[in-house]
Amino acid sequence: MATDQSALLLRKQLADLNKNPVEGFSAGPVDDSDIYKWEVVIIGPQDTLYEGGMFKALLTFSKDYPQKPPKMRFTTEMWHPNIEKDGSVCISILHEPGDDKWGYESASERWLPIHTVETIIVSVISMLAEPNDQSPANVDAAKMWREHFDEFKKKVSRTVRRSQEEFE
Repeated sequence: MATDQSALLLRKQLADLNKNPVEGFSAGPVDDSDIYKWEVVIIGPQDTLYEGGMFKALLTFSKDYPQKPPKMRFTTEMWHPNIEKDGSVCISILHEPGDDKWGYESASERWLPIHTVETIIVSVISMLAEPNDQSPANVDAAKMWREHFDEFKKKVSRTVRRSQEEFE
């Protein structure tokens, strides 16, 4: 039953995105036979270090969606305090619902079933523009962001160039 409802909801969100595309990204199933695995392409937000980049990611939903958050992982190389070295996105709204056992996040900052594909990706785009270096997934990137910002900018600039090459 949950599978049917989650698949219906994802199909509805896909139809909404197709009907009313949102500037800054595109998203849809990798394969028409699997509504639970989506490819996302995020255009680097204007006036940020990521501007000009084209970043691919996978968004993987469980059959329990929207009760449980999807997982998001960039397949394009990324250098960002809130993106693990394997590309996994670490952002509050993708964390399991409820209280944070470490006390960093309130339950209201974490996953809520009202989130949609659109709100998830818009939040990730916002995260690209404004990293949270106080709770990093990539400690090296966060340290470079704080202590050697010029180096950080150069490294991000390289990832932007490489991301463009994927689309040539």
